[in-house]
Amino acid sequence: MKKMYITTPIYYVNDVPHIGHAYTTIIADSTARYFRLKGYDTFFLTGTDEHGQKIEQSAKAKGKSPKEYVDEISAKFKNLWDEFEISYDKFIRTTDEKHKIGVQRAFEKMYQKGDIYKGTYEGHYCISCEAFFTKTQLIDGEFCPDCGKATTIVKEESYFFKLSKYQDRLLEWYQTADPILPKSKKSEVVRFVESGLNDLSITRTSFDWGIKLPKSINDPKHVMYVWLDALLNYITALGYGEDEKLMYYWPADYHLVGKDILRFHAIYWPAFLMSLDLELPKHIAAHGWWTRNGEKMSKSKGNVVNPKEVADAYGLENFRYFLLREVPFGQDGDFSQRALINRINSDLNNDLGNLLNRVIGMSEKYFNFTIDSKDVKKYHQDELKEVNIIVSSLEKYIKKMQWHRFLEELWKILSIANKSIDRYAPWAKMKENKEDEAMATIALSANILAKTAILLHPVMPKTTQKIANALNFTIDKNSFEKFIENLELLEKIEIKKVPPLFTKIENPLLKEKKENLKKEEKKKVDGIITIDDFFKVSLKVGTVIDAKEIPKSKKLLKLKVDLGEDRPRDIVAGIKEYYKPKELLQKQVCVVANLKPAKLMGNLSEGMLLAAKDEDGLTLITPMKPKKPGTPIR
Repeated sequence: MKKMYITTPIYYVNDVPHIGHAYTTIIADSTARYFRLKGYDTFFLTGTDEHGQKIEQSAKAKGKSPKEYVDEISAKFKNLWDEFEISYDKFIRTTDEKHKIGVQRAFEKMYQKGDIYKGTYEGHYCISCEAFFTKTQLIDGEFCPDCGKATTIVKEESYFFKLSKYQDRLLEWYQTADPILPKSKKSEVVRFVESGLNDLSITRTSFDWGIKLPKSINDPKHVMYVWLDALLNYITALGYGEDEKLMYYWPADYHLVGKDILRFHAIYWPAFLMSLDLELPKHIAAHGWWTRNGEKMSKSKGNVVNPKEVADAYGLENFRYFLLREVPFGQDGDFSQRALINRINSDLNNDLGNLLNRVIGMSEKYFNFTIDSKDVKKYHQDELKEVNIIVSSLEKYIKKMQWHRFLEELWKILSIANKSIDRYAPWAKMKENKEDEAMATIALSANILAKTAILLHPVMPKTTQKIANALNFTIDKNSFEKFIENLELLEKIEIKKVPPLFTKIENPLLKEKKENLKKEEKKKVDGIITIDDFFKVSLKVGTVIDAKEIPKSKKLLKLKVDLGEDRPRDIVAGIKEYYKPKELLQKQVCVVANLKPAKLMGNLSEGMLLAAKDEDGLTLITPMKPKKPGTPIR
């Protein structure tokens, strides 16, 4: 059986969980659920990082011992993940005794190998990031380049790890294994290593809250530097140094991390593993930060998003879908209630929920809830082929952690189902006594829903279970193999009535602070969009192959536009006052190709033409030279 090992970072317990923690954990959870559904032997690890000077200081400020303080905060993380039904296999804490034993064994092995030596360290230390920096790395010679806070000069006896010894092997690894996701993050890591690695201070004597060195070293005043301690959790969770039966899962397939800790995972961690003679992780996937109204979240600004509050107000599964769909992996994402509402109303309610309602309604009205897929291939060969191509291409996005692309592509098969119902109109076929054609269209849509439910199950397990119940099938390893891998169809389908999956939301459900509302309104007034927003729009060159007037309309023409697809698009354009149908034939135009289809005077429009209008009238935007239909406009 194939295995899969997926980890989140262990979260630092200096504060309670926020949306960034939820984002990482939900990506990891969805990935673990996906591979379990495929039949992989999957191990999913999360937990908390509980040592270090910052923790010691925070506990003292609250009048608690470090252990009391970390017990309290760690429990908040674990309780939230349990409430969110995160499917972790182990929740590790760096205060666990087994973790301490594993870390001491690793230190001992690296020391015996000659990769750890004793010396004196003097340098700039950031307590907040638990990291050392050289003078040239600092901002204005004083401030941390990662968090911007003032550093302190530390001079103390320390043990060092020979990081510089592994510089060439690291560079070779980046080149041959290509482990960093997204690939755009690779260059910054490579540049850092190529600039020259200094040996790494890995112990401290100025505080006590940490793992002591092994007794064999006989130096009790030292505790281990937090990053050596923390990173080793990925193997101590599998029993490294003691009961190693779970080391079967190593190496990790995916370490999910925030972009701010990529350097530690992509440089220090593999170097430690090289020293321990262990295999290196297959992928280190770094995501971006979540902002609010374009600003980084912070308690002082009062703009921190509480994931539990959002999930309680909008529904956990809606929240899961939004987090994975809204932002390209690796880029920063901006949270707003309006964006969340739009996803719920458009993607979930309109595209998914209403499709299920239509299938249930038509199967009840025309076929007493019983439909058969026997004629789907006969009447919908083209649609089925398109669906199968998309379904077969989806896994590559998960393997690259591009869940936004996975969901974007998955929604295309829902669009095929909805368009097919509109195009083939089962109600009209029933009036024409073409029951087999009507049933084939409904069965096509039911099968698309079933495939969507299986593939969406890792993201929205409870919602998709409702769809499976309505279509009377089970989501499991067998159905994944049958309907996704082998592209088979449901045979006889006994449809069940279920309540609507989603409720349309008109207004925000959480109160916003006035200053946040003002910022969001200002953002709307300014009309400024990010480059990410722009790239969501698909612009293509098309050729008009037919144009007709729409009766009773003074403004609208109905066009057929070739975009290099299997069939031409129907596009309704308000250009009748400026163009005659004959003038448009074979004319090339610029089309917004991923606009949600809409009906205008009863005619479906599957795109929009770009035009410019001033006091002299309206002119369609066209390429200066002829281009192949479907050519992207960039």
